[in-house]
Amino acid sequence: MKISACFCLFVVLSISAQDYKYKKISIDSVQVQREYMIMDQDSTWVTEVELDEVIILPKLRFESRDDFRSYLILKRKTKKVWPYAKLASERFETLNQRLENIESERGKHKYTKIIQRYVEEEFTEELKKLTKTEGQILVKLIHRQTGETTFDLVKDLRSGWRAFWYNTTANFFNISLKEEYNPSAVKEDFYVEDILQREFQSGSLESQAPKIDIKFMELLNKWQKDSVQPPSARSYYTRY
Repeated sequence: MKISACFCLFVVLSISAQDYKYKKISIDSVQVQREYMIMDQDSTWVTEVELDEVIILPKLRFESRDDFRSYLILKRKTKKVWPYAKLASERFETLNQRLENIESERGKHKYTKIIQRYVEEEFTEELKKLTKTEGQILVKLIHRQTGETTFDLVKDLRSGWRAFWYNTTANFFNISLKEEYNPSAVKEDFYVEDILQREFQSGSLESQAPKIDIKFMELLNKWQKDSVQPPSARSYYTRY
């Protein structure tokens, strides 16, 4: 029965393949000659589709189960704060564009105050729910997406004294608003970048271009080369 079923399936597939053969034909346009595809017994004309380039990311290597577990925890925290970093970048971009169209300093100051109150009302309650590590990851991702540290952003929106106060208060909770995102020198930042790239590819997170220069494949080669182990050592891998 199994052999008969397989044979029948093969026959059906063969017939289907014959019914849907693709043909390439050339059609002269005004100045360009384009290729089209048409299926047998189908009057619909379909242009050839060019697919976007897809980079296949290799699995990461970890030296221990604890390192792998830490990566998974970091992944959860990064996915949680990414939308805030992305939204902060959009708000900052909008603010700069609007300020360019306001001529008077008084008008700029007034508009900045409006944005300040709006951002505080929009983010304050949600940000209070973040843990220390989630807050620090967010600070770094804001630098990734705006090109400026959170401290500098606050300083631009408020007086220098308020910026100092914010930084001092943040330090009480072990969060530095002056932290920069540096995946080429800080391994945890590289892991955050790796998480982002993989989640962008899978569609789990909405992508947004960074405002700082990041060459991810070079980072991947650097950090994975540094973590190469002897053949006898046991390693752990991401499961993608």
